[in-house]
Amino acid sequence: MIDVQNLGMQFGPVTALEDATFRVGQGEILGLLGPNGAGKSTVMKILTTYLRPSAGSATVCGFDVVQEPREVRRRIGYLPENLPLYLYMEVGEYLDFVARARGLKSDMLRQRLEWVLVRTGLIPVFRRPIGELSKGFRQRTALAQALIHDPEVIILDEPTTGLDPHQILEIRGLIRELAATKTVLFSTHILHEAETIADRIVIISHGTIRAQGTLGELAARAGTRTWGLAEIKAPVAEIRVALEAMRDIVAVHPEREGGGWTAIRFAVLDPMTSLENVSALCAARSWPLRGLTLTGQSLEDIFLALTRAEQAA
Repeated sequence: MIDVQNLGMQFGPVTALEDATFRVGQGEILGLLGPNGAGKSTVMKILTTYLRPSAGSATVCGFDVVQEPREVRRRIGYLPENLPLYLYMEVGEYLDFVARARGLKSDMLRQRLEWVLVRTGLIPVFRRPIGELSKGFRQRTALAQALIHDPEVIILDEPTTGLDPHQILEIRGLIRELAATKTVLFSTHILHEAETIADRIVIISHGTIRAQGTLGELAARAGTRTWGLAEIKAPVAEIRVALEAMRDIVAVHPEREGGGWTAIRFAVLDPMTSLENVSALCAARSWPLRGLTLTGQSLEDIFLALTRAEQAA
């Protein structure tokens, strides 16, 4: 649904984007992850035909963003970084205006208006001027305008900015619901946001894509480890010696002791085999075991590993 090939953007002497290539399929949520100024918004402005790229190509639903911009615009819903709101309009008035501008009429207009009001939680402020709304309600109003025409592709630039924790959970749920039938591309500089929502992640920094893939694929590329966590009732020194002697455990880090119990982290080569071996070890030594889990790879660790060389330069 989105196909980006060797995309570049130059603003005079400044390179905002260089040789970016990625794809997003139908029913997929792709997260653009990177710090502020990384080039995420530039990618989105090109895909939504706000900017003409300096190099490369991009298509949305099979239409070229440069050669066929009107066809692209018909098929996308866009939540930009700077909210496209008329502050003097009431929420309902504004959404009705956007729907009509998108070509919706009569029954379809009413159905879509009702749907976005319910799904974005805007019914309580339907008659209020946008200028009187909190930042969170303004963000939801801008999201509603992106969804009003039931687009095939949804492009969201920092979609949870300004929302409280409950609203963030609601929007995440809505994004997952939309991805059942649509393509979703969103940007964020928040690691947990990308980890929670995205099926795949593109890490971008200083205008260059550093890595892309699922969380597991990124972890493999970064060389980060999978960790296990065990709570064992035994002296920490004995546990450490026993774990370090196991061939499939490559690092051991005690975390805390209390009441005779030791919490200890260990890096593993084969996650499931390692857990089975730790469990068997405790049984053989008659050590009580009350917790044994995998903690997985942290996206923070992966991100730092993949961008460490750049930061050191």
